Amino acid sequence: MSHELDVWTDDDLFDKWHEECGVFGIFGHENAAELTYFALIALQHRGQESAGIATIDGKTLYHQRGMGLVTEAIPSEHMSRLGRGHAGIGHVRYSTSGGSQLLNAQPLVFNFQRGNLALAHNGNLVNAFQLRSFLERRGAIFQSTSDTEVVAHLIARADSNDMQESIRESLSIVKGAYAFVILTDDKLYAMRDANGLRPMVLGQIGGAYCVASESCAFDTIGAEFVRDIEPGEMVVISKDGIESTRFAGQAKKALCTFEYIYFARPDSDIDGFNVHNVRKEFGRLLSREHPIEADVVIGVPDSSISSAIGYAEESGIPYEIGLIKNRYIGRTFIQPSQELRARGVRLKLNAVRRIVEGKRVVLIDDSIVRGTTSGRIVTMLREAGALEVHVRIASPPVTHSCFYGIDTSTREELIASRKSVEEIREYIGAESLEFLSEPTMMKAFGFEDTSDHGHCNACFTGKYPTEIYEDLSKMILG
Repeated sequence: MSHELDVWTDDDLFDKWHEECGVFGIFGHENAAELTYFALIALQHRGQESAGIATIDGKTLYHQRGMGLVTEAIPSEHMSRLGRGHAGIGHVRYSTSGGSQLLNAQPLVFNFQRGNLALAHNGNLVNAFQLRSFLERRGAIFQSTSDTEVVAHLIARADSNDMQESIRESLSIVKGAYAFVILTDDKLYAMRDANGLRPMVLGQIGGAYCVASESCAFDTIGAEFVRDIEPGEMVVISKDGIESTRFAGQAKKALCTFEYIYFARPDSDIDGFNVHNVRKEFGRLLSREHPIEADVVIGVPDSSISSAIGYAEESGIPYEIGLIKNRYIGRTFIQPSQELRARGVRLKLNAVRRIVEGKRVVLIDDSIVRGTTSGRIVTMLREAGALEVHVRIASPPVTHSCFYGIDTSTREELIASRKSVEEIREYIGAESLEFLSEPTMMKAFGFEDTSDHGHCNACFTGKYPTEIYEDLSKMILG
């Protein structure tokens, strides 16, 4: 007799946008599978729903995929299934396009007349639905619901017999945000979209080259950071070395600012900026823009800690660890009683009473999406004895949905799209609430002209760097 448990994910507790995905690739190393495995663990924060690795030894493609964290999806006893290939790619996934199921786990692998092919992708193709419809009407049969598979079909149908040209031709059709790694029998390809919406970096370990979504993956495996891959650039790695070429024309650079606000690990460097330092500067700028008299500054762990430190340093108000995060719940657990569900945030966070009791508290968070968690934390701090709770957000109000690979709510669910700052303050129950303004936020990157900064802030402004395709007639299919 089987019993179906009523499960409740920790996503019900935390009002955050989900990390998109993380990709890694390496070529020319005898331990390609092992290095890919450990690199994916370093990138685990970018996706926890599924993971996979594909390796190749020049003639045979090996692959292993599964649901859950890297250690769950690819148990150590299954590593032998990946052979002794000299090249590999890996992927950790949070579903942004397609559902959370094994058939959508990446890398996706294929065998066609030109040999083996494995693909992994971070981001979202805004014209994937139209392209899929176009391909299906011409006989294509899809095995997954992921937009990544669209690119595989485009490559297979390309006119050229040259793989590099086929990839170039295919990527000229797709629109949106992406960092792609593609593995073939003899080469590793890495591409970053023309706007540079999603990050990608190049590294080296011994005589092997590697690519990753973030530089923290290189630190884990002992690789040396070489440089950021440029928007619109294709890096081709083979036994002959490394080649750089462009597959897309010049476009306005638009790196997602939320990489710095929330998604990336603080020890990563992205486009020349260390994430921790940028977040600290957000906090300093927030203190200058929205000062308050208070006794203690605390941050919501983990992504807001750097900003909280910056706010404290700039304001002179002491920084303390006022919230403790429970790291051992995991992504899914049995649903608690209704009483505990109502207090659900306590399963992940707990206030340190001796720090906040009798104090005027400045609570720093990186963003507010729906507002539910902010209200729960304010209530928790009051119950722990805080006299006042002043909320400061180290980013502007999120008013628009993202179409580039982040699992955002519909715009109607975004509290800042339908409520004023004062109305949000009343909703969460804080004494005061202030957001970092967009022009001030961009000063953290040293931009004098904050209107031309090379970042995508569409979720704050509604100004999208690419067209959002709604019908096939707006696309050029060649």
